[in-house]
Amino acid sequence: MAKDGATTGPTDGAATRTGTGTGARTGTGTASAVTGRAADSTATGSGDIARTLELLWGTGDRPSRGPKPGLTLDRIVTAAIAVADAEGLSAVSMRRISTELGTGTMSLYRYVPGKAELLDLMLDRVLGEPLSAEPDHPAADHPVPGDLPVPGDWRGAIDAMARTYLDNLRRHPWLLKINQARTVLGPSALRGLELSLTALRSMGLRDPELIGVIITVNSFVEGLARTRADAAEAVAQTGLSDEEFWENQRPYLERAMLSGAYPTMAGMSEDTFSADFDHFTFGLRRLIAGFEALVTERAAEDRARTDGPRADGARTDRAAEASTDRT
Repeated sequence: MAKDGATTGPTDGAATRTGTGTGARTGTGTASAVTGRAADSTATGSGDIARTLELLWGTGDRPSRGPKPGLTLDRIVTAAIAVADAEGLSAVSMRRISTELGTGTMSLYRYVPGKAELLDLMLDRVLGEPLSAEPDHPAADHPVPGDLPVPGDWRGAIDAMARTYLDNLRRHPWLLKINQARTVLGPSALRGLELSLTALRSMGLRDPELIGVIITVNSFVEGLARTRADAAEAVAQTGLSDEEFWENQRPYLERAMLSGAYPTMAGMSEDTFSADFDHFTFGLRRLIAGFEALVTERAAEDRARTDGPRADGARTDRAAEASTDRT
């Protein structure tokens, strides 16, 4: 029995968190910027929120003395992201970043209060990365030409949004380890949400529903990305490849299929769990089709509200004419 294709990377293209050029660079945790401190500093907004906002929006005081020449907040955030990309979020610490930058740990504290606040800065930086919105393999029914979806093409915007976010998670897998339920909103997060909502406005949905579209797409992408990341982590932890893992189970699974206890599974085709099946594009197309049905429903409701008074008036006029003819 072959391994489940869902544990392998889907064949997909370019890159929100959520991001894409038209409208898809948005953070999924945009509901609130108020939170308490998390002990492990892996939750956004878990530090000094006021100080974080000052740093994100560039309104805080800059250190005037003490730090090593050339040390900047931008360099600190860049170094932290590089460490997280290479070794995971657990490797990020103020001491480690100071080592990477060749400076004393106390010098970093003159720029950023600690890891919790640094995490917020890292997240906003990643959300603002200039990623291409053009997928490598655009769907034939909803192509995304050039660098940006066509204005008003909400289908292309959703496609680009999903692919951009998936690519972002591939580039920065540590994003999946962060609790983003309460994100401190910086310039990149807000700009991404603005672009996303602008691109989706042509759907004609209510505002809460537009937010629902973004949450639904992001949740779908995160689910597939987490499955793939978990599979890679399992290989690293056990030293056993996917092929070796499933090969060990083959004799037991074959006996189970021959036992007659699992007739539905036993009757499935050989390619059922093939890694060649593109679960990402399949799921994304189904999501877009579902949104299309909702858009059609909302358009019909709008027409009914608009046409209703005119139709009633026409019926009244015809009734009056018929009454006049009878007299």
